[in-house]
Amino acid sequence: MKRLESNRLLLREWTANDVDDLYEYAQSDLVGPNAGWKPHANKEESLSIVNMFIDVGDTYAIQLKDNGKVIGGIGLHDRKPDESLEYLKQLEVGYVLNPDYWGNGYVPEAVERVKSFAFDELNIDLLWCGHYDYNMNSKRVNEKCGFIYRFTKEEVLRLLDDKKVNTLYYSLFNPKRRGK
Repeated sequence: MKRLESNRLLLREWTANDVDDLYEYAQSDLVGPNAGWKPHANKEESLSIVNMFIDVGDTYAIQLKDNGKVIGGIGLHDRKPDESLEYLKQLEVGYVLNPDYWGNGYVPEAVERVKSFAFDELNIDLLWCGHYDYNMNSKRVNEKCGFIYRFTKEEVLRLLDDKKVNTLYYSLFNPKRRGK
């Protein structure tokens, strides 16, 4: 993964040394259920997730430049929420943030950086973002970052005991490819 920087953030690969920072926010009831998973029960669970991030290689650690603390994660995932557009080169942006850092503009800053990377360097045609209907913080981020609501889909969250949710999907076309 290419390291990405913004004004205040470094987006980089995860390492085993990040487990304490991940566990700090992954154990919160405010984080996991909004992202589709249960809060982590222990650091071992967080370590297994860090190892998965390392193996899969599609999720960045969001690290503060000023102190080196990992405060969240952001991924560019190979997903196609709208099958009618499967011919386009597309990715889905997903993110989580430690609640201690909410309200500081860190997620929009990280999203803007991965947007420019996806459009300018990966030549993606279309980016997606989604959120569950009860996650208003993600709704605000998606809209602030220019994503446009497209449709709602009912889904079952396997990692949350098969909870049924409505996922609202937003997308953004590469402005260099759509003349906009």
